[in-house]
Amino acid sequence: MKIILTQEVEGLGSAGDVVEVKDGYGRNFLLPQNFAIRWTKGAQSQADAIKTARSARAVRDEAHAADIKAKLEKSPVDVKVKAGQGGRLFGAVTVGDVAAALGEVAGEAIDKRTIVLGNAIKTLGSHQVSIKLHDEVSAAVALNIIPA
Repeated sequence: MKIILTQEVEGLGSAGDVVEVKDGYGRNFLLPQNFAIRWTKGAQSQADAIKTARSARAVRDEAHAADIKAKLEKSPVDVKVKAGQGGRLFGAVTVGDVAAALGEVAGEAIDKRTIVLGNAIKTLGSHQVSIKLHDEVSAAVALNIIPA
């Protein structure tokens, strides 16, 4: 089955890639989860649009990714969240919150889909996240979760 990925799928490809998968995998997993759409001639133009949007968001090259990594790893990044007494958060720190704080430090937008939190952050204090900036460049960033 020939499909077009709409999101990055581990071990398969990135958004906009046209891939060939087994029928059952495509029909029972990728299509119902909206990770992919069926390939048609008309959908090919949609895949091209997805690729251009991805390239506009993506880090330009490996050297650019290394510059961003150096900025982010230089010092801990402060993330301000609403918290009650005793340091309990109202909810959890989302990837969007982290991406916004990282974007301020880096000076450019960080795609929230590249951030890996691990466990949900529900307490104040210091935490670690990893960011996949480029295929060969990943950054381990220290976060300070502080009350707003």
